Amino acid sequence: MKPRTNKFAWVAFGMLAIAIGFYPLLYILGGRDMGLLATKTEEVLGSIPWNIAFYGHIVFGGISLLLGWTQFSRELRRKYIKTHRNLGKVYVLSALISGACGIYLSFYATGGWITGLGFFLLGVFWIFLTLRAYTAIRAGDLTGHEAFMIYSYAACFAAVSLRIWMPILILIFGEFLTAYRIVAWLCWVPNLIFAFYWVRRRGLQLG
Repeated sequence: MKPRTNKFAWVAFGMLAIAIGFYPLLYILGGRDMGLLATKTEEVLGSIPWNIAFYGHIVFGGISLLLGWTQFSRELRRKYIKTHRNLGKVYVLSALISGACGIYLSFYATGGWITGLGFFLLGVFWIFLTLRAYTAIRAGDLTGHEAFMIYSYAACFAAVSLRIWMPILILIFGEFLTAYRIVAWLCWVPNLIFAFYWVRRRGLQLG
């Protein structure tokens, strides 16, 4: 039963990643009055650097989500090692771009400095963990690479966690801003804690 349970969890994990990975299309195809854009001032929405950062963040973040979950399948890694490496390179580049854009956007976060600090640290951790995963594999440290990639994707998966937690928090607190300030931390801190225990359970050593 365990292999079947693991396979079910991996498929469910992938479906969430795919659903949110394509979420940026709603912003690209939709109007400027939807979602988070509706909370921004005309000055921010008219800023070219902010728009570049916003669309860079959601597009490359979506690519990271779509590619990253496939890398956790050992069967796919064994059968298609070259594809795994190429997709991994695209993931790393996409994560670095999205993370850097996210850091820039954190200074304009809705909800003030509490929200901004949460998203700022998320961007910093995501970039750091992704770079550590890349440098580990370049050094031939396979277990370190796997461990840091788990951490990296846990940070990436914040995009999914945010959209799970946000409606729950709005129901609890009854308004958007309080929920958004909390979700700026709740979307990624528990993910990294989960990644920590997952890495320990798999016996992966960090170099």
